[in-house]
Amino acid sequence: MSAFGRVLVTGGAGFIGSHLCEALLRRGVQLTIVDRLDDFYAPAWKRANLEDLRAIAPFVFSPADICDFAALEHAFATAHPDAVVHLAARAGVRPSVEQPLLFERINVTGTLHVLELCRRFGVRKLIFGSSSSVYGASARAPFREDQADLRPVSPYAVTKLAGETYCYTYAHLFRLPVICLRLFTVYGPRQRPDLAIHKFVALLEAGQPLPIFGDGSSGRDYTYVDDIVAGMLAALEFDPATTSPGAPFEVFNLGNSRPVTLRELVAALERVTGRAARCEYRPAQSGDVPLTWADIGKAERWLGYRPATPLEEGLRRFVAWYRSADPRRRA
Repeated sequence: MSAFGRVLVTGGAGFIGSHLCEALLRRGVQLTIVDRLDDFYAPAWKRANLEDLRAIAPFVFSPADICDFAALEHAFATAHPDAVVHLAARAGVRPSVEQPLLFERINVTGTLHVLELCRRFGVRKLIFGSSSSVYGASARAPFREDQADLRPVSPYAVTKLAGETYCYTYAHLFRLPVICLRLFTVYGPRQRPDLAIHKFVALLEAGQPLPIFGDGSSGRDYTYVDDIVAGMLAALEFDPATTSPGAPFEVFNLGNSRPVTLRELVAALERVTGRAARCEYRPAQSGDVPLTWADIGKAERWLGYRPATPLEEGLRRFVAWYRSADPRRRA
């Protein structure tokens, strides 16, 4: 990571962010983490993530809110980052249906704040954490980055697509190099407790039934967090002007390219945990899409991205982590 000696990561105390920050610290990066420790899930969980990181190497922590421009500006002025990885966001498709205004403020206005500060401080690279949800329910599978007719079906997805559009505008107007990474259903140790794999493992361990929304045929492109981090590190080293000389901007899918149905996931969790599942079927929820499936050919060509963790191996690692984890991070 010699190209970027100073890196600022927003959302660095969260699930994916903490894994990325661990990898950066192990590479000797001078790291600043910006995270307001939002109460969307227990802040104690994120503080425990930060404690794990401090055991690896020192870093600077700022509790700035990305929606507070002055506080975020102070963090940038202190860090003077060469590169920024922007992962801070209000997450969740279903919660966004209930709180669209909150998602718009954090995910769109907050992203615009990050972009403007990258411009003002001469940041040399911005990585924006986007989502597979931008493809919506009508995209052709597998989903390719050059699909132009995107129809997101949740406010969360809209905010991520809006963030990508702002990123392109800043790359075009100000020559800010930006790479948007569309992440596909990431799982692994430290995963948020509201996400399916964590929630299902917690219920299986407690002998409680699993809520299945829909008929179990929906498919997700589950991707282990270590593979996602490898793609992020490669993106930090990639020059988007290589592929987009007009504006230094690029979009990559980071997924596994092997969709798994909900029924198949439950069966795999039964094998890994050694526990039988009792499923309670419920109506499909608004904002959910029937399938996510990443075409990762572009990331393979330009980033050398090759996910290496089979689903059951990743699930075994998650279950081992869950069973040994600090209670603050077990839901």
